Amino acid sequence: MNRKKPEAVPVPADERLTGRAVLGATIGNILEFYDFGTYGFFAIHIGQAFFPASDPFASLMLSLATFGAGFVTRPIGAIVLGSYSDRAGRRPAMTASFAVMSAAILVLALTPSYETIGIAAPLLVIFARLVQGFALGGEVGPTTAYLMEAAPAERRGLAVSFQPASQQIAATAGALVGEILSLTMTSEALSAYGWRIALLLGAATLPFGVWLRSALPETLHRPDAQAAGVQPVRRSPSARRIMALGFVILASCTIITYVTGYMTTYALNTLQVSAPLAFGATLISNTVGIAAALLGGWLADRAGRRHTMIWPQIAALLMTYPVFFWISESRSALALLGGLGALTLIGTIPYSAFYVSMAEGLPKNIRGGAFATTYAFAIAIFGGTAQPIVTWLIHLTGSALAPAWYMLVASAAGFCAMLMIPETAPLKIQNAALR
Repeated sequence: MNRKKPEAVPVPADERLTGRAVLGATIGNILEFYDFGTYGFFAIHIGQAFFPASDPFASLMLSLATFGAGFVTRPIGAIVLGSYSDRAGRRPAMTASFAVMSAAILVLALTPSYETIGIAAPLLVIFARLVQGFALGGEVGPTTAYLMEAAPAERRGLAVSFQPASQQIAATAGALVGEILSLTMTSEALSAYGWRIALLLGAATLPFGVWLRSALPETLHRPDAQAAGVQPVRRSPSARRIMALGFVILASCTIITYVTGYMTTYALNTLQVSAPLAFGATLISNTVGIAAALLGGWLADRAGRRHTMIWPQIAALLMTYPVFFWISESRSALALLGGLGALTLIGTIPYSAFYVSMAEGLPKNIRGGAFATTYAFAIAIFGGTAQPIVTWLIHLTGSALAPAWYMLVASAAGFCAMLMIPETAPLKIQNAALR
């Protein structure tokens, strides 16, 4: 009886695989996060189109609540597509996620306004956000697993850092589009159709993204250099511990990321600065975040995962309140651009090291699903609520420092969990064993 041989894949040291993996996974990730996150940049304008209200605060809160709806279905997508990646492979799961995301963004971009079709407009928008959440929930786990499995052991940190870096690239692209549109269009045109242009730019990439990902080599069936024999299918106590700590760290990262992503709305609504400066602050912050994410991965390969997580996290804790105090008091371009940029630089480094640490700590046969599920639940609970909570806190207290306190609590919780994460860098473990 002839058995079908598994797909031939390159060995772990094959540089072509590493390069293709980073390119394919990163570009697909960028496009998905761009599609998902652009909504947040144009929350005010989308609220005016689909959630008209006599009170601007009520309109914005309805728009942000719909933004949060995209997080509700993330755990479902993580369970479905994450477990699918552990059975069928990383490549088909990543391709399916991208295709679903692109279809949802088309629905969102082409839905007529409330004035045109009435209550059907917000219902269609909510449906599109739910589908987007499902797709993105199944994106991060398989992509992170793929990047780690495709890289040689000594370069895993840098390879996996392209996961958070690609999210920053997506946010930067969204902020750049917003900056260009705000400079070239009137506020009326931006509210009427400018935000649709930003969304359609992401949808236009569907054919390219599907082709790119479908051509990637599979890594699920490659030998795992870290595995010793056959790993158990059931989640071990150590894997459950990694997932529990990972949940806390990802919740911390999520709050910080989405509060930082809220800075455009914060600068416009709370600080009352110009639209170009508001978009520019987010653009600078995200650009710095790209370099910081890659730096974190590079340092994780050289200094180890734990050191790269813990020390920058301490620095970020000490910087958060002074930076926000400077921004809220001066409301200047220097404070917004320089202060937020410096905080993003330091605060992003620990989470790149964590990504590879968690991926290494999970068995290969549950890596995609376990990472995706942990990430999705943290995002669903804390990502979807971060911006509405900050908006509500500012409205309740009247203080422009409300985001700083929320970020401080999140950073402290993440720091405590980082202290309990074991070192997973292969070279560090080997050196410790030889002592």
